[in-house]
Amino acid sequence: MSGFNIRAIASIYGFELHRFRRTWLTGLLVPVITTSLYFVVFGGAIGSRMTQVDGIPYAAFIVPGLIMLSMFTESIFNASFGIFMPKFTGTIYELLSAPVSATETIIAYVGAAATKALIIGSIIFATAHLFVDLPIAHPFAMAGFMILIAISFCLFGFILGIWAESFEQLQVIPMLIIMPMTFLGGAFYSIHMLPEPWRTITLFNPIVYLISGFRWTFFGRSDVGIGFSLLFMLGMLAVCITIITWMFRTGYRLKK
Repeated sequence: MSGFNIRAIASIYGFELHRFRRTWLTGLLVPVITTSLYFVVFGGAIGSRMTQVDGIPYAAFIVPGLIMLSMFTESIFNASFGIFMPKFTGTIYELLSAPVSATETIIAYVGAAATKALIIGSIIFATAHLFVDLPIAHPFAMAGFMILIAISFCLFGFILGIWAESFEQLQVIPMLIIMPMTFLGGAFYSIHMLPEPWRTITLFNPIVYLISGFRWTFFGRSDVGIGFSLLFMLGMLAVCITIITWMFRTGYRLKK
């Protein structure tokens, strides 16, 4: 680690977290209120008619999906906005000309965005305990899953922030692709409840493997094998790192 510019990483990381601290009230209240509403609507209304899913109380069953839904959104938004703003304001050239390597830049921006996503995920996890008794079968695996997912989707958001040339492009993929895929990825139901051929079609949704694997850390059971979930997550991590490396090497949409 001695070869890294620690001061540069800490400066960028601190600046990004300061932006979060300036809006901490809304940043913390919104996920708490949103989670509470989900529990009222899904846990209360639907849960009163569908009491259990695979032997798990429905209100508890939806918690991993709620956490993932928020973490996907927060990770992508924070990471993409963090690198898009320097591009938008033109300060990206100062960053590129500074004695800061691409690796140090990625560590700082992605690290800050992942920290915010993990804070939000932890708050939702704590809020869920106000509504339901929540067992954790594999606590260390749960923490590891949250960290890996936060880093993976922050890297994806970082790619999106470099690719986007407008605020509209910055929002199109999270809103039109990631959000629907999350809702259709078993966040609020088990894919085994779907009839064929929809059950098989759903298996082509990559979000299924992430939510299912995270749910396994809570209840010790999932819709797909935990090995497939880990394989997909590590594969996504590798693909994102490869794309970002190419972007910095070629200057794709970083240098005009």
